[in-house]
Amino acid sequence: MHPHDPTTAPPGEDRTLEALGLAAAPREHPLTYPGAWPAESGLLDGDRFLPLTRRVHEDRTPVLAIGSNASPGQLRHKMARFRIDSPVPMVRARVTGVDVGVSAHVSRMGYVSASPVAAPGTVRELFVIWLDARQLSVIDASEGVPLPDGNYRRAWLPASQVTIELDGGERLPGAHVYVNQHGVLHDGTGVPRGHPGQRALLGELLLRLPRLRELFGATPEEFCARARADRALCARGTRLFVEEELVTASGLERYVRDQQTGSPGTGASLSPPWM
Repeated sequence: MHPHDPTTAPPGEDRTLEALGLAAAPREHPLTYPGAWPAESGLLDGDRFLPLTRRVHEDRTPVLAIGSNASPGQLRHKMARFRIDSPVPMVRARVTGVDVGVSAHVSRMGYVSASPVAAPGTVRELFVIWLDARQLSVIDASEGVPLPDGNYRRAWLPASQVTIELDGGERLPGAHVYVNQHGVLHDGTGVPRGHPGQRALLGELLLRLPRLRELFGATPEEFCARARADRALCARGTRLFVEEELVTASGLERYVRDQQTGSPGTGASLSPPWM
């Protein structure tokens, strides 16, 4: 995004995240995960969500947002940790070939996050966020990319795997996506399951898995509180998914390549202060 691009709110219109219902960050309110997504494309600029003047930003890296990275409140929260306040273009897209699955790990943030899964023929309305080098480093860090045992790896999905049509009609040659290192949860038949939202997901898992209740309590609220307080407990919950034979592959693993964090042209990555 060029700083001189003319992007302003219409006179008299309150475009703050608070006014638009986009301010809450799931990292602070885990049961709201994946957070509120915008109804249209826009420019996240500090605490405002402004109209967007163009859809493609060749000087930035396109990242397909599957979960809370499509939430302006979450993005603002992540960037603020590194005192980055540069604008982030967020573009609605019609995406074919990828669906929103459930990560097979318990996050220290207190939720079970979304993860992309291969889904030939499936069409979803998602967001592409266009990140500059510093912003990309922040998102990489938040997903654990710099760590050998981090939860996610960033991979390039080419147009042969996923069709991404922006709401302005442009088609992308591909986009980056964060593929989960732990795999994803399946629906009982080996097929990756969908993510219904945090409260519904946790309620279902706690009802189904007595051992999960023993670890995290009987309610979604207890689950979030205990997970946020205990890293070792999160790791135990992650192992439990494997022990209960709930984990399968996302189908996107082949796109993950061993790479240095911050691939050429994206700048140096930051050490992750959280997971």
